Amino acid sequence: MDDTFPGWIEVQFSDARGKRWSLVDKAPVFGTAEDLGPRSDYPLAVSVGCVVVKTATVDLEDVSTSVHGITALNGEDEFSVRRSQLVP
Repeated sequence: MDDTFPGWIEVQFSDARGKRWSLVDKAPVFGTAEDLGPRSDYPLAVSVGCVVVKTATVDLEDVSTSVHGITALNGEDEFSVRRSQLVP
């Protein structure tokens, strides 16, 4: 358990090509303290802020999380995702 306030959260998702990514940041970046606290039942769905940088195909969008300062563990901040993965 992470006793720092606010705690750190690791978020994992798969991009449109099936590659698995991990993003790590403080809990408020991905949700509320009530939803992402030490007593929460994990795993659970969260949102990651991003902007569309390019429409790759009819179903794929290239997005960037850099505007929110979020990067994958390897420093990557652009991902190809299915349009169905995006929410307004």
